[in-house]
Amino acid sequence: MILKKAYQRRGPAEFGIEQTRDLGPVRVILEAAGMLVEGLEWPAACYLLAFRGGTPIGCAGIEPRVDAALLRSLAVTETMRQQGIGESLVKAARVAAHTRGARMLYTLTPASHLGWFTRLGFTPVPFEKVERALSGTFLLDYLKVDQPGALNALVPLAIDISGDGVIER
Repeated sequence: MILKKAYQRRGPAEFGIEQTRDLGPVRVILEAAGMLVEGLEWPAACYLLAFRGGTPIGCAGIEPRVDAALLRSLAVTETMRQQGIGESLVKAARVAAHTRGARMLYTLTPASHLGWFTRLGFTPVPFEKVERALSGTFLLDYLKVDQPGALNALVPLAIDISGDGVIER
């Protein structure tokens, strides 16, 4: 008996997000968006793929570190943008980070994306805070050493996810 991957069992128009170890589609989406693919294989990282039917249409990565995580590699294919897929990926990334023990979720974004992230609840933070929380993650260390110019062009943001999933009575 041959088992099909879960995303292949979706109807042609059905949307879903799944964690994946198949980095091929993640790489294709990121390269098409002109984003970094370095460090995709970092062992501690987790990647999420968004699908429409059996077609990958977006991705997001999480690099966990003790009680914090870095949201990286968030991209949606050009034809599927402006449909809430990015927001759905961020929500799924929050869950993935929280289940790995993160209380804060950080991201580094170009200033042109600042408004989008702030609408999702992220707030600007000093780079030193990101550096303390995420030193040892692949992307942050890579940018500091190999791409300092690119790092200087990014805005550090954070969102408190410590209460995600908590049932208040």
